[in-house]
Amino acid sequence: MRIWNLKYALAAMVMLPGTALADAVSLSYLTHWAPETVAKLEEAARNYSSSQPDVTITIQAVPFGDLLTTIRSQGGAGGPTIASIYDLWLPELVRDKLVAPAPDAVSSEVKSGWPSGVASAATVDGKVYGIPNEINVYALNYNKALFAEAGISSPPKTWDELKNAAAKLTKKDGDKVTQQGFGLINSWAAGVVHPFASLLVSNGGQLVAEGKPALDSKAAGETFALYEEMVKQGYTDPAMGTADANTTGPFLDNFVSGKTGMIIMANWWESALKAGMGDKFKDIATAPIPIGPSGDTARSISYSWMTVVNAGASEEEQKAAWDFLAWLNGKDSGQNGASAMSDILMSMGILPSRTSDVEVHQAKLGGEFLKGYVDTLGNAQAFPVVLGGQEFSEALQQVIESLEYGKVTAAEAQANAQADAASILERAAQ
Repeated sequence: MRIWNLKYALAAMVMLPGTALADAVSLSYLTHWAPETVAKLEEAARNYSSSQPDVTITIQAVPFGDLLTTIRSQGGAGGPTIASIYDLWLPELVRDKLVAPAPDAVSSEVKSGWPSGVASAATVDGKVYGIPNEINVYALNYNKALFAEAGISSPPKTWDELKNAAAKLTKKDGDKVTQQGFGLINSWAAGVVHPFASLLVSNGGQLVAEGKPALDSKAAGETFALYEEMVKQGYTDPAMGTADANTTGPFLDNFVSGKTGMIIMANWWESALKAGMGDKFKDIATAPIPIGPSGDTARSISYSWMTVVNAGASEEEQKAAWDFLAWLNGKDSGQNGASAMSDILMSMGILPSRTSDVEVHQAKLGGEFLKGYVDTLGNAQAFPVVLGGQEFSEALQQVIESLEYGKVTAAEAQANAQADAASILERAAQ
């Protein structure tokens, strides 16, 4: 999920050239990407239109925070023909008949060309509704220069080692934290919940088990307690963690400037780190999520994105949209046997999910930063894609932030989170 500067958050619409014929089809593609990435998508669309001159493609970009509301408010005839979505939204968009099922040929390609877990995230009740593109997974990022300065020889493998490293990395001027050992995001649902969930699954727990919330488990209680301890000890300063999906904010700024020693973050932010750190990016390394006291191996949370087609578009528009998406994600549209979509994703440091694309881009995926994420994928658990998932995520965000700011204890946070989740998921399933 991309974070980009607020100055780029204004919607941008660019009409690509096409041939105006009687049977011409106009497609619109809604995304949340930043301008430099939108330009790459425009180029890919131009390449497609060169062989399909009857198809005109319009790219519309909005901030991530506006993406779902735009899809909902503009759904139906006249709305964007194609949209990029976070997999968590798919069940409700299908329920509300806002997205169209994929044709048989596209569905078969998704099932054969993508890992089963990724393909399943694009599937509801046995039907494929989208073509997966990026996959994101969380890992521990740490500053090697700060580690060396603090006398820490290697990244923490357990929660005890995580707390010990955070203590050594934390600096204070009186009561004010000038360098936090372990940074946590607040003010942005996915940014808050995904690192928490990664620590939870690395402690042997789950957010949802068999469709029911599992935040009342021992593993979840220990995860809430870890957050409480980190804040109480001053290893984590909530004031240094503000961020959202449209602006980098203090969370990124503090890590880039060397005021945060460790964070848990997704692979997609490699480009933001490189832009912010320049030559100092070489100080950043990636490691698995530390294992908790109830865990047995390092695990993480993953989530994916996909492109879907508007169910309210005409039959002709839907057919053209799926044809374009099949080409964009196919083996002949990019460089050296990769898809054009994967080339765009790799330009941002985002992991492509199509099996053949991973093979083509293996050299770059083996780099020091991304390799840690690729290695983590094997034991990653997909963030639960359930009806009510977005509301569930936002409710859990509020509980975690209340804990970070000392408004509730760990025990209270656990009880509140479980009660909220049970109510939301039960209501959504009705």
